[in-house]
Amino acid sequence: MQALNRMLHGLYTRENYSSTAPEAQLNAANLHTYLQKVLYNRRSKLDPLWNVILIAGFDNDTPTSNGQEAKQGKPYLASVDLLGTTFTAPTLATGFGAHLAQPVLRRKVPDEKAAEKLTKEEAVELVKQCMKVLFYRDARSMDRYSIAVVTKEGGVELKEDERLEGQSWGFADRIKGYGTQVV
Repeated sequence: MQALNRMLHGLYTRENYSSTAPEAQLNAANLHTYLQKVLYNRRSKLDPLWNVILIAGFDNDTPTSNGQEAKQGKPYLASVDLLGTTFTAPTLATGFGAHLAQPVLRRKVPDEKAAEKLTKEEAVELVKQCMKVLFYRDARSMDRYSIAVVTKEGGVELKEDERLEGQSWGFADRIKGYGTQVV
């Protein structure tokens, strides 16, 4: 991840200080393609970067000819893995979330149309529900997590050290059949 971080900071610096036209600026889809090429190249050299990356953002429409700033386009969510395999979908997750949270997400957001109707508050609540499922399915997990919300207006809102409300393993002593308890 550190190598990718350095690479992306270099790319960001080159993009911001280049003399290219505004329509050539980096957006979510361009970043996704760039990361796919980098990860595929490393895989081809038999030196893969062992990461699965989710790219979230908005694609810029082309700027208007009268000099006004480009308006934000459609939401963009995509994935790229250590092999350079890429895809986009209305909902994505990595790690355990790809196995346990994706069914919860797909039940609420089965397609692009459902994703467009989802409000920010509903999306955050859905992620909290997924975090609860993941917490209860992994005995080594903690009840703390970070959540990032990407919006057109505010960019990225990062909330760190969020905690699952009222969740603990206190109920475990009432489960019969495990440990020293007799059924």
